[in-house]
Amino acid sequence: MTGPPKLWTRAPVAFGRLAVPQLFGELTRPEADVRLRALVSLCGLMRDPERVYQAVRGGFLEQLKVLFVDEDPSVRTTTCELLHLMTSHSISRQALLSSSLLPPLALLMDDSSSSCRRRSLLVLNGLALLPEGAEALLTLIPKLMQKLRQVMEEEVEVKEVLLLSTITSCSRLNALPALACDAILLVGGRLSHLSPNIRREASAALMALSACEEGRRRVCEEALLPAVVELLQDGDVEVQANAAGVLMYTSVITTGRQRCLDLNVIPVLLDLVTRDQEEQEETSRSRKALVMFSLRALTALAEAPVGRCLLLEQLPLLVRRSGAAEEDLDVRRAAQTAVRVITWTP
Repeated sequence: MTGPPKLWTRAPVAFGRLAVPQLFGELTRPEADVRLRALVSLCGLMRDPERVYQAVRGGFLEQLKVLFVDEDPSVRTTTCELLHLMTSHSISRQALLSSSLLPPLALLMDDSSSSCRRRSLLVLNGLALLPEGAEALLTLIPKLMQKLRQVMEEEVEVKEVLLLSTITSCSRLNALPALACDAILLVGGRLSHLSPNIRREASAALMALSACEEGRRRVCEEALLPAVVELLQDGDVEVQANAAGVLMYTSVITTGRQRCLDLNVIPVLLDLVTRDQEEQEETSRSRKALVMFSLRALTALAEAPVGRCLLLEQLPLLVRRSGAAEEDLDVRRAAQTAVRVITWTP
C-alpha cells in the first residue's frame, strides 16, 4: 500500500482531541492546498485507533462525501487513501457501510485519475472481506464486472487483482449476481495468465462461483475443467488449492464427475494428497486446504463406479493418511471419509 502524495506537507495539528475536529474543519476550506494538507495530516492520525473512534463517533465521516467530487484529483485520491486507512478498523467499516458514502465512492472507479481509481478499489476490496461488506457490494457486481473487462483489456495487473479479489469475496456470499454477468467465462480466460497473482485470484473467483449448482454447471458447459486440472501442477500452492476446490465442487454433479474422470485427474489428486510430509508441510494453511479439497474431490469421484475402482487400487495410500497419529485432525477425518466412501458396499 502506498501512502498519500509525498509532495504535500502536513497541516499543523492541534493538541490532543482537538486535532480531529480541527482537520475535518479544514476540509471545508475553499483552498485545495489547505484541504489536501489536512487530508495528509488525517492520514497520519488515522493510524491511531483512538483517533478513528473519535472521527466516527463525531460524525465526521459524512464530510468526506463532498471530497469525492472535488475538482482536484489529488484531493479525491487522498480522500480514498484516508478511507482505506480508516477501514482497517471495524468501527469505521461499519460506519462506512451504514453511511451514504458507498454509492459516490463506487463512482470513483471511473475517475479521471488512475491513482484515485486504484485507491477506490482498495477501499471496496477491504470492505468486501467482511460478510456485511460483501453483501452491501452485491448490487455493484455488474459495475465491478464491467471494470474487470476494462482493466483486462488494459492489462493493469494491480487493478485486475483487486477487482477479482472483490468479486470473489462477494461471490462467496452469493454467486448469482456475478454468474448473471458471465463471470465464469470471463474469469476462466485468466486461468492461464502469465502472472501468478492473476492466476491465484482468477482460480479463487472460479472456486467461489462453482460453489453453487449453477456455477458448477457453467464451469462444465464452458469447458474450463482442462485448464483447472492443469493448475493442479502450478508452482503456486494457493493456485493449486483453488483448482482443487473447483474440482471438489464440480465433481459433485454427474457431468463434472464424468469430465474429471475423463481428464484422468485421480492420479494427480492422489499425488497431492500423499506427498511426503517433508515436501508438503501441513503448517501452511494453503497446503492444508490443497489436501482437504483434493480429498473431498476424490471422495466425490468415488461415487462413480470407475472412480471407485481406480481408488480401490490405491486405497493403502489413503488409509495411511487417515490413520497417521501425527496427521492434522481435519485432514485425517477427510481421509477417513474418503476411505469409507471408496470401500462402501451395498
